[in-house]
Amino acid sequence: MVRDSIIQEFTVSYRYPVHFTTGLFAETNRLLADFFASQAAEATPKVLVVIDEGVLAAHTQLKENIQAYFSGMPTVSLVGEQVVVPGGEACKNDYAVVDRIIEAVDRYGIDRHSYVIAVGGGAVLDAVGYAATISHRGIRHIRIPTTVLSQNDSGIGVKNSINYQGKKNFIGTFSPPFAVFNDYGLLQTLTSRAWLSGISEAVKVALIKDRTFFEWIAEHATALHQREPEASKYMIFRCAELHLQHIGGADPFETGSSRPLDFGHWSAHKLEQLSGFEVLHGEAVAIGIALDSMYSYLTGLLSLDDANRIVDVLQQVGLPVFHPLIDGEEGSSPLLVGLEEFREHLGGRLTIMLLEEIGKGVEVHHMDHELVLKAVALLQERVGVHS
Repeated sequence: MVRDSIIQEFTVSYRYPVHFTTGLFAETNRLLADFFASQAAEATPKVLVVIDEGVLAAHTQLKENIQAYFSGMPTVSLVGEQVVVPGGEACKNDYAVVDRIIEAVDRYGIDRHSYVIAVGGGAVLDAVGYAATISHRGIRHIRIPTTVLSQNDSGIGVKNSINYQGKKNFIGTFSPPFAVFNDYGLLQTLTSRAWLSGISEAVKVALIKDRTFFEWIAEHATALHQREPEASKYMIFRCAELHLQHIGGADPFETGSSRPLDFGHWSAHKLEQLSGFEVLHGEAVAIGIALDSMYSYLTGLLSLDDANRIVDVLQQVGLPVFHPLIDGEEGSSPLLVGLEEFREHLGGRLTIMLLEEIGKGVEVHHMDHELVLKAVALLQERVGVHS
């Protein structure tokens, strides 16, 4: 008897380290060199480095430091060119950036057992990771995040993406990095906006997973705003730790529609697009957190005291909680269009993370449009911004 189907099933295990250090490319820092030495290889693997041009402008000796660091390393071979790409959303909005990286992979013979290293902010890590993943069906990619946001969130996860037709992260892959190296020294040249932007993801993960961490952020809001080193290092480490704990859970590749780590993000993605990406991702997330906290209050899930406290802490850290672009009436609100786009991005079923208390999230599958706009009005009134 001939059967009419075969069921295939297998499991793939992933394991990658996330290191924290200062002065990664200093001659005396052996962390990266020891990492490469620990990787068994039949031949000497090649290394292609891609650098965010904004990082290079701030760290003018970076290319020379990288060249010098690899020159004495017998376990890998740095190829002749370090590719420099635009930073920020510009690199995700232009597919030519991906093409440049793939062309360099081809030109230098970067194979599946070689490495592509991305040095930059979250957008550059996204674009480089995507290019590495689709080249040869997957080249080992190593991330060296250079912003607070990418060191504590986007740079340590399993997603890579670029934008399409103005839609955030429309094209992308799930492909874990081979390793991540967080260099605290690379954060020191960040602008105040870029620095504060990354704190929003720490507030986000604390609100849905760890009340104790939220209380710590509230207690250290001034220190974080002023970039006090010890507080900043702990914030980055604990935020990264909570994100990694979640990613390593039941659904790392988001096969379902549940995305609790996207708390505050449905409106943030739309705000970024509406602003032409002038509003930074972390700023948009802070506004999204404030909006969904107020919405949680209006639906009876969260107390008004907790909702107000969340908004207070965001403002104390130095993050925005409102932007005029999210304003509008139901028939003409771009924010509500963004809600439908987010549903589509999830795969058909709307799943939004809200709060029933600080440190405890709850998922809902419907958002009342009238209450969304009322939450916008509450925030607008709070900050005294007029359309």
